[in-house]
Amino acid sequence: MKLVSWNVNGLRACVQKGFLDYFNEVNADIFCVQETKLQKGQIDLQLDGYDQYWNYALKKGYSGTAVFTKVKPLTVKYGVGELETEDEGRILTLEFEDFYLVNVYTPNAKRDLTRLPYRLEWEDEMRAYLTNLDGVKPVIMCGDLNVAHEDIDLKNAKSNRGNSGFTLEECGKMTDLLAEGFVDTFRYFYPDQEDAYSWWSYMSKVRERNIGWRIDYFIASQKMTPILKDASIDAHVMGSDHCPVILELN
Repeated sequence: MKLVSWNVNGLRACVQKGFLDYFNEVNADIFCVQETKLQKGQIDLQLDGYDQYWNYALKKGYSGTAVFTKVKPLTVKYGVGELETEDEGRILTLEFEDFYLVNVYTPNAKRDLTRLPYRLEWEDEMRAYLTNLDGVKPVIMCGDLNVAHEDIDLKNAKSNRGNSGFTLEECGKMTDLLAEGFVDTFRYFYPDQEDAYSWWSYMSKVRERNIGWRIDYFIASQKMTPILKDASIDAHVMGSDHCPVILELN
């Protein structure tokens, strides 16, 4: 089984830049997107063989998530707990026979860190939610988690320490989550691989020089490690400031 996650930074724009070519080529069983930036009725995607599930933000042109799946889910949930009616369309949970899939677009703490307190509350709520799900059946969480966990996960760690997405608090929340019985699947397979990034600034020549951050993940329950086959990053794929990440299961 192949799962793909991609922050498309505006799905309508990404479709104009080759989204469907990649979608058809990669032939995922489950394809998750974040930052769709659209409302219901603003796009008509013809994806033969896939059911489509959308969580739209109330604010136009902002946030939003979607899952396209060949495998019909048993249940679909929008938001978590108190966030069941969250306004930003950031969470989609699909229950399958053998696992839960949670597609997430984590809030950014903002450059001036004004949203950091909200971000940390979000992390605590998500950790509790994922842990509760994991008590029922294994969990796969994917998406733009807006954090580079360790120094190896971004190009200039020393100069970025304390910046949004690389504060001690945000990195610590990821450490806390993994300690609850989850694994960062890419690091499970490639613990020492450097220069492996999934997001690059739009500043001139940054992507060409691979000055990036790895902030897009597949996080899985530790109990799933026997069926993990591979994790990869399709850094060559353009169309967004993020690139797709992939998880393969046996």
